[in-house]
Amino acid sequence: MRAGPSQEDIRRHNLGTLLRYVHVHGATSRAELTNRLGLNRSTIGALTAELTTAGLVSEAAPRETGRAGRPSLVVRPESSTVYAYALSIEVDRIRAARVGLGGRILDRRETDRPRGMQVLDAVEPLVEFVRELRREVPEDARYVGTGVAVAGMVRRADGMVRLAPTIGWTEEPVGAALRDELGDGLLTVGNHADVSALVEHARGAAVGSDNVIYLYGDVGVGAGIIADGRRVSGHGGYGGEVGHMVVNPYGRECSCGSRGCWETEIGEYALLKHAGRVDETGREAVLGVVDAAMRGDSQAQFAVRQVGEWIGFGVGNLVNIFNPEAVIFGGTLRDVYLVAAAQIRSRLNAIALPACREHIRLRTPELGYDAALIGAAELAFEHLLEDPLLLS
Repeated sequence: MRAGPSQEDIRRHNLGTLLRYVHVHGATSRAELTNRLGLNRSTIGALTAELTTAGLVSEAAPRETGRAGRPSLVVRPESSTVYAYALSIEVDRIRAARVGLGGRILDRRETDRPRGMQVLDAVEPLVEFVRELRREVPEDARYVGTGVAVAGMVRRADGMVRLAPTIGWTEEPVGAALRDELGDGLLTVGNHADVSALVEHARGAAVGSDNVIYLYGDVGVGAGIIADGRRVSGHGGYGGEVGHMVVNPYGRECSCGSRGCWETEIGEYALLKHAGRVDETGREAVLGVVDAAMRGDSQAQFAVRQVGEWIGFGVGNLVNIFNPEAVIFGGTLRDVYLVAAAQIRSRLNAIALPACREHIRLRTPELGYDAALIGAAELAFEHLLEDPLLLS
């Protein structure tokens, strides 16, 4: 027979549960922690005292309570001194940030990424960004790890980018390259849409929803899928490649080699082609079409309608399959959604089964473009949240 958890196991679990709650929800009173975590007051007091001694949280009296009697101490994450690095490799940009416990961005760097840039050329500025960020770190601060978000299919075990057609990479060892250059074994690589979905679910537009689809669009389209509160990753971590769901077998050839993939109908190129702007690329070009449509430009409005129809078509199918409570539109899909929401909803309603769509909420990311950075940091913080005594 297997032995039950020891007192030490229970203590470590409770420490992780409390730290995770404060990490996600921010400053929280001891009274609320007692209520939310189902632990008694003395246990909460002992746990917060241990986390305070470890330098992971701090405790202080609330500024104002408006109530008689002794106020409950407020527990806050030590955002300024416990941190992770977050890196994001996107179609047109490379970004880096130092993110404190609690999901607070403390410092950041960003540069353009020319299309066609190869892995080693992308690694170099990221490494330089990390070196710059290190110079600003307080002496008493403690490093937890580095998380990397990549717009492509990532093997979570080692950070190998198996396929990222929108940035032109196939079988590229991004994780290994960054570990070698940074001399850092505490580095984890994840998919851009996956990490954005996780953080929007924890602290953004999908709080309170345990079944969520986060769609991220630029040149291509990917999804982070949360089912029953857990990420759907599939074997090897490649789940969520909804942009390569074939919706039009006679459509345009896709960068993946197939034909009629969803991203060929709703990605950047499709919108710009319908708008007669095939010589333009990038987010600014997409925003130009959206702005023109809002100002009454007929061709831009046609482009938005065409893409909106296909967005609703694909979302309707995903809703029938996953039955989510919320669908979040990130990246440039956010901008298109804001001008085509009624059309997307109408097409969705025509395709999705009533039982699957009657409760659905369509949303834009609450964390905006920072979702990928904060989500990448979560990859690094996960080790600490599993066992807060790792830093002690």
